[in-house]
Amino acid sequence: MLAKILSGAVIGIDAYLVEVEVDISQGLPTFSTVGLPEGAVRESKERVKAAIKNSGYEFPSDRITVNLAPADVRKEGSAFDLPMALGILAATGVIERASYQDHLFIGELALDGMLRPVKGVLPTSIAAKELGLRGIFLPRENAAEAAVVGDIEIYPVSFLSEVVEALHGRLDIDAYSVDIEELFQKHTSSEDFLDVRGQENAKRALQIAAAGGHNLIMVGPPGSGKTMLAKRLYTILPELTFEEALETSKVYSVMGLMPEGHGLITQRPFRSPHHTISDAGLIGGGQNPKPGEVSLANNGVLFLDELPEFRKNVLEVLRQPMEDGQVTISRANSRVTYPANFMLIAAMNPCPCGFLGDSKRECRCSLLQIQRYRSKISGPLMDRIDIHIEVTAVAYKELVGDNKGASSAEMLAKVITARDIQNERFKGTPIHTNARMTTRQIREFCKIDSNSEELLEKAMDKFGLSARAHSRILKISRTIADLERSQEIKPAHVAEAIQYRCLDRRLLV
Repeated sequence: MLAKILSGAVIGIDAYLVEVEVDISQGLPTFSTVGLPEGAVRESKERVKAAIKNSGYEFPSDRITVNLAPADVRKEGSAFDLPMALGILAATGVIERASYQDHLFIGELALDGMLRPVKGVLPTSIAAKELGLRGIFLPRENAAEAAVVGDIEIYPVSFLSEVVEALHGRLDIDAYSVDIEELFQKHTSSEDFLDVRGQENAKRALQIAAAGGHNLIMVGPPGSGKTMLAKRLYTILPELTFEEALETSKVYSVMGLMPEGHGLITQRPFRSPHHTISDAGLIGGGQNPKPGEVSLANNGVLFLDELPEFRKNVLEVLRQPMEDGQVTISRANSRVTYPANFMLIAAMNPCPCGFLGDSKRECRCSLLQIQRYRSKISGPLMDRIDIHIEVTAVAYKELVGDNKGASSAEMLAKVITARDIQNERFKGTPIHTNARMTTRQIREFCKIDSNSEELLEKAMDKFGLSARAHSRILKISRTIADLERSQEIKPAHVAEAIQYRCLDRRLLV
């Protein structure tokens, strides 16, 4: 007999329908799986056999052939255990055909028939909804992330026997639902910019970066507060929209990193990989390509502390995703694209010892050591970082004084105002921040007067700035004007933007 059960698999962060075809015919007892199955899929026959027997059903002693269609795409993971088991039970007449035709099934089986959670449930749920299926049977632990899609019935189950009884109509399973508004309720944070004493110039630069989605690098001696500042950046970033949360959550779902009990990533990610990370770990890759840190930081912040300590070949792979906002990984048998729309925040010392240019401590590094240290960061990479700031050591009076500066809430209010202006400006386009403006949009939205033109021309000549730096200065100027609710870009805005592009000429040359 033949039975077909619908399931799903993931390529990149998108899912596609998989038909699990089970044929049982007379012959020597064998269990064959075809359709380009990977290791975990090939091993599923042992789990399926034990789960069926231990759930109280008879396992057929005939020739069993399982085909995973489409057969020309590699299948990996353990999510096909449940549909395989149901296909065998359907082919032997335990389950009626009409009871499962409009549902999708995913889940890993334990030997006792219990269902275990699997990866990639969110994109699979989205695909099932787009195909017009009625509902999904899946492990109870995956119900929350599948239910955020809406308009499709989610049936969480714990055992294979529960699925069989539900398909027979002898067990009622309530469809799982989530309250999206409740998921987006304001999260409280223990970190605040009030904790940072002094460093008002750095706070201003971070506020501009948050308002326009700009990349930023901080250069300063050890202990000046670079890491402390970076870790508070997410407190002044606007909340994720539902579309952004869904896109980011798909990456975490594919990697199996969705927080337990949470169906959606509702806070902007903050990723801070160690400097020993490989290029595949940062950008993504592997034999079966998986997302890297740049994709896990999608719609959030990627913080690279001690930037020169990263291997140069690792840093160089950042150049393309910083420009395009996505990563395409090609292999001989596959080609996948992952989102990588992140803000890069980097921190570094001016020299190996960290005290170059410090007025109170002497730098003991040789010129050759300094050159080697800085050569790890290429000019093209630095050119793609919009804002360059110097973070100096904090004076004692600022550390113990009462002047705390602006709080995260006050800074966030201004950032949200600037973001609202940008959303209105780019309405109807895929762009949401000034940092992502195209050349045509720069010409349209970043017009400056003759005084600003003269100021910018002098800066270009004096500091030898590139054409890319020219565009970056105009984008930053537009963001500064948005923070001040100014429709026009004024010379003061351009002057402030220029100073954020000249640090590398003062310290890093």
